[in-house]
Amino acid sequence: MTARGMARTGAAGIAAAVAVAAFAAPVQADTSTTERQRHQAVQRALDTVVTGGVPGVTAQTRDGRAVWNGASGVGDLRTGKARGKNDLFRVASITKTFVATVMLQLEAEGRLSLDDTVERHLPGAVTGNGNDGGEITVRQLLNHSSGIYDYLQDPEYMKKYMLGDGFLKHRYDYRSPQVAVDVAMTHRPYFAPGTGFRYSNTNYVLAALIMEKLTGNSYEHEVRERIVKPLKLRHTTAPGDSSAMPKPSSRAYSKLTEDPAATKIYDVTRQNASQSWAEGDMISSSNDLNRFYRALLRGKLLPEKQLTAMKTLSPHSVEGGSGYGLALEKMKLSCDVEVWGHTGGWIGSLSVAYSTEDGGRQLAFNTNGDWEGKDLLGVVEAGFCGAKAKAEPKAAPKTAPGAALKTTLKTMPKAETKAAAKTAS
Repeated sequence: MTARGMARTGAAGIAAAVAVAAFAAPVQADTSTTERQRHQAVQRALDTVVTGGVPGVTAQTRDGRAVWNGASGVGDLRTGKARGKNDLFRVASITKTFVATVMLQLEAEGRLSLDDTVERHLPGAVTGNGNDGGEITVRQLLNHSSGIYDYLQDPEYMKKYMLGDGFLKHRYDYRSPQVAVDVAMTHRPYFAPGTGFRYSNTNYVLAALIMEKLTGNSYEHEVRERIVKPLKLRHTTAPGDSSAMPKPSSRAYSKLTEDPAATKIYDVTRQNASQSWAEGDMISSSNDLNRFYRALLRGKLLPEKQLTAMKTLSPHSVEGGSGYGLALEKMKLSCDVEVWGHTGGWIGSLSVAYSTEDGGRQLAFNTNGDWEGKDLLGVVEAGFCGAKAKAEPKAAPKTAPGAALKTTLKTMPKAETKAAAKTAS
């Protein structure tokens, strides 16, 4: 959940091999009756999200080369301009899948092992208050079984950077990754490494710091050279120390409070992306996200061994057939379709991106308000189940839509699935 970054040149190894996954061919019009019905179901689900109180939502579905773009609601509350079907937006924790992909590429190149300890690569970084980087592996960072405290849950951090006057005062401030690590180290771990599952943004700050130490380049540079450029994801960036929002895009809105009864809405479109960095700073579009997950799940970015590791669920995250791998969530829908992807929530928006395991069908969408997410799973159901869709999947992952945001702003406790509510606090 969140946003960040930029850097130098040159990434070798696997990056060259992924150029074949550019998907530059023009898309075809979708005329199948089944697809039309599914798109109608998605449009109804988008309308339901807006009826539930979110200003607007934008979405895209892909089935092979057939593409459908939809939207509902408004993109600008001041002017009443409609939400754009091709909007760019902050993807928040979906960033984590990009980071994990690069880490697995580095493993495939022999530059690290998932079983390496954090201490080996970042000596002294994880220590104090019961934290021990010598007992935590890279794998445990990536699948959230490290037990490390989520810095975004720290009350003082939230007050300064995320809530009310604190956000408004500091929204343009640069925040270094070390600040996040330092905040986390003032807290005891949730559990001993490998004995539980707890979503923690600190894990991906540490993972990206390891990436940077191994490569000598910034996390933003590695993601850009290894994934964004080869796949020609022209609307995907890691913005770094920037508050700008590229066009086309809509405004983003938040209530900036933990009070579910609050009614005042703030325009939070401009905010410094460094405050979420590799744990969630990227900006993209539904089209780019769909193409990214299609390439990933079809093996265009990772060798089979690393992709298998990415899809191996942390045993403590598994619930009813759904769970969390290495920045890949698995969810079983009501129609028995299993989808893989990630969700993200940050100040001003909620994002969702899922694909079938074979990469044959994708759905990605974003809301430009962060306070209401109870109908998001209905969009996923409509996108993959169509007329067979039900209100909830058979098993939602513990990181269901907005769970990352829920671990921070806590404005969504009633907007999450029951499964997510068990772990996010």
